Amino acid sequence: MITTRTMRFDGWIAGTGTTSGTRIVLGHWLRSPFGAFSDVMLERADGERVLLAPTRRTAQFIRGTYSFDRVLVVPVDVRVTNDLWTVVAGSLRLRFTTGRRGPLGQLLRAVPGALAARPVWATLTDWPARVLLSGVRTRGSAGAGRRAWYGARDLRPLVEVSAVFEGHDLGVMAPVEPPVRFGFGSVPRNPALTRVTTTVQLRHGH
Repeated sequence: MITTRTMRFDGWIAGTGTTSGTRIVLGHWLRSPFGAFSDVMLERADGERVLLAPTRRTAQFIRGTYSFDRVLVVPVDVRVTNDLWTVVAGSLRLRFTTGRRGPLGQLLRAVPGALAARPVWATLTDWPARVLLSGVRTRGSAGAGRRAWYGARDLRPLVEVSAVFEGHDLGVMAPVEPPVRFGFGSVPRNPALTRVTTTVQLRHGH
């Protein structure tokens, strides 16, 4: 018999490229089945995909949903001061500044939180997201037979990025190109911070 379990994560996803070729995706979750936590996914210029997660439990869950070549369990600290975000995750030092919302961000802000949290909303917005935001998908199949939906509620551009990983300066902000390959979709090509409710459906066989 197959049973399903739904897990919901509410918070922010920031995605950026760098001039070194490394692309970075930060998940900053205010509410989740694991409590509040943050994680970082990196794809390097040579294609290596790295996960930085704060606990073995979160690392195991994320690794079961997305694909990585290397997983590191390290403290992940995120500080937000007005428009400046500072992230320290193991050997990663990331700073980015957000800019003013554009028309799409203003439109997404008007979406009620209860609606954004429903998979049906993510299903309806999948096609517009593909058209408006290259590389983005709001629903799809994940690892271990899981399915995931992303309901966006806000969007702000990044205007400045600096990052160092394992002692190497990653350069300045650049488009997320090529798209990251952790799961079925990427973050927007233009570096951005997105408020999102992520729903992951797990399948268990008995």
